[in-house]
Amino acid sequence: HRDIIGEGRRCLLSAPSTEGSRKAQHSSGRFCSQAPQITPLRSSSVGHHFPAWKVPIVRSLRTSPSLQAAPVPLFWIIVKPAQKLFAIILGRSIRNWWKALPPNKRELFKESARKNKWKILLGVSGLGIVFVMFYFTHLEETPITGRPRLLVFGKEHFRELSQMEYEMWMEEFKNQMLPETDARYQVVERVVGHLSESNKDVPEVSALKWVIHVVDEPGVNAFVLPNGQVFVYTGLLEAVSDIHQLSFILGHEIAHAVLEHAVKKASLVHFLDFLSLIFLTMIWAICPRDSLAVVGQWIQSKLQEFMFDRPYSRTLEAEADKVGLQFAAKACVDVRASSVFWQQMELAEIMQGQPRIPEWLSTHPSHENRAEHLDRLIPQALKIRESCNCPSLSGPDPRLIFRLNMQHLLESSKDQETPNSTKQDLSKPKLDFAHT
Repeated sequence: HRDIIGEGRRCLLSAPSTEGSRKAQHSSGRFCSQAPQITPLRSSSVGHHFPAWKVPIVRSLRTSPSLQAAPVPLFWIIVKPAQKLFAIILGRSIRNWWKALPPNKRELFKESARKNKWKILLGVSGLGIVFVMFYFTHLEETPITGRPRLLVFGKEHFRELSQMEYEMWMEEFKNQMLPETDARYQVVERVVGHLSESNKDVPEVSALKWVIHVVDEPGVNAFVLPNGQVFVYTGLLEAVSDIHQLSFILGHEIAHAVLEHAVKKASLVHFLDFLSLIFLTMIWAICPRDSLAVVGQWIQSKLQEFMFDRPYSRTLEAEADKVGLQFAAKACVDVRASSVFWQQMELAEIMQGQPRIPEWLSTHPSHENRAEHLDRLIPQALKIRESCNCPSLSGPDPRLIFRLNMQHLLESSKDQETPNSTKQDLSKPKLDFAHT
């Protein structure tokens, strides 16, 4: 880490600032801003080991910790539990009222429902139309990508809560913040500054003031609050192999803030939770016992989580990867290193014997799928990089270097098999880390 990051830091901090007009228009229709270019850094050599094996692995990077990922207005935080409690009480009251009715009155209600079934159906359909109209009237265009998104809350609420969340994290990390004189802080500050300067033609990037915080934590993590506060753990600096990987990861996190993913996620959760109140009331009204109602409520919450919440989170992560790669390309980063980072993370998890979680159970794409997705995006990112008059990439492709490293690891593990071994378990290779 000291060799690679130290060299990258020296090259980056001493990179010449050449003011050049970038008038070329890349394929997405946006122009490159006038920004200093990074001198391409030397890629890792074939024999280079990956520092990620030595540090604890966090499952995925995120814009903020899971409990804080989508801040919502304080009113909703207070009212949301009360709404669920009201739905439970209402459903239970309907069930008890129905049980207390004499049999003849129950038959009268059933007969009345059969006679007015079309009116009931019309009322339910009207309620559905109201929800559909609400959904489509609250759609807006996502910055940069142009994808439609649901926005229920005003952005001013999120700006206020972002400040509150920032104060909370500053209080939690107050004894772990690296000073501005620390070399690691200066590397992160330089990378974020270069990314923002290279993408200042994007209004959402230039509108935010990016403030750097480097936290002395071993976890491989970084997140950006909606107000532009950037938090980077030192564990991430240990995990990346070079400046190019670090630039892509920070570009990914900046993309989360620029695309306002916290607002989008909170809006969807709010909309789905409101719909779920109807089903929650029905569950408690129909189930004959409270124990069955509790089970039904749990099943309903899990269905919502795995059918809507987690797939949507994975979609946002893929979108941030795409836009973050574009940000890195405009900053003249070697975008080919982006997929290598996730391959290294996958290999590190295998080395540490961590169990593989199926992607459908996670809020993030798997490392393997993430690397494949980036590989498909890299050709377009290289075109963007070329249109920004960036220096030509020199040296071998980092993806080829990684494959050669993998081949070397497999050969090493074969050489170290015990004489009694007849078959190699590739999922848990036996490696001599010092030799590797």
